[in-house]
Amino acid sequence: MLPAPAAGGVRLSIRNMVCPRCLRVVQRELEKAGLLVDAVALGAANVRTADGSPVDEQRVQEALQAYGFALVEDPRDQLIEQVKAVVVELVHYTPAEQQPFHTYSHYISERVGRSYAYLSHQFSVREGLTLEKYIIRQKVERAKELLSYQDENVASVAKRLGYSSAAHLTNQFRQVTGMSPSDYQRLGPGSAGRLSLAELT
Repeated sequence: MLPAPAAGGVRLSIRNMVCPRCLRVVQRELEKAGLLVDAVALGAANVRTADGSPVDEQRVQEALQAYGFALVEDPRDQLIEQVKAVVVELVHYTPAEQQPFHTYSHYISERVGRSYAYLSHQFSVREGLTLEKYIIRQKVERAKELLSYQDENVASVAKRLGYSSAAHLTNQFRQVTGMSPSDYQRLGPGSAGRLSLAELT
C-alpha cells in the first residue's frame, strides 16, 4: 500500500495495473504528463505538480488510456480496485513462504482498512462476482502459469498456492477452466487459455 500523498499531492486510483511492468509504464506516462511521481504501486500512484497547481486529470486519463489503463473516480470503484490490487499482489507476486494462506480475508481487510464483510458485499455489488470467486480465479490463473513451466507437478503447485491438497486445487481448477490441472499441463508451454490479469473479473 502507498503512504499518504505528500503535501499538495493526490492519490490517483488506476485500473488495470496488474504487473511490475505496469508500474514502470504508468510512472513513465505520468512523468511525461508533467507530474512528479512520489510513489506508485499496483492500482495507484501518488503524484503532484511541480508548481502546486491542481493535477489535470483529463490529461492524465488520455495519457494512460493509450496503454489500457484508466483513472477510477468513483470512491466505491476505487475501493474495489484497491482490493483487486491486494489480491493480485498476494497471489502472483508474494513469495509462498510469506503468504497468509488460511487468512486471506483477514489479510485483505487489514491491508484495505475495512471489514471483510463490507468489502465482500461491495465487491459483489460492483463486480457481479463474489470476492471469494475472484480470489479463486486469480489462484487458478497463477496455477496455469506455474504449470506451463512444465517443471512443476500439480502437488507442488497446490502446495505453493496454499491448497490443502492437490485434489482441492484440481476441483477449483476444473470449476474455472473445465479441465484438470494435469490436462492443462499436457497442452504444453504457451498453451491457450491463459488470461491477462485484467481480464479476470
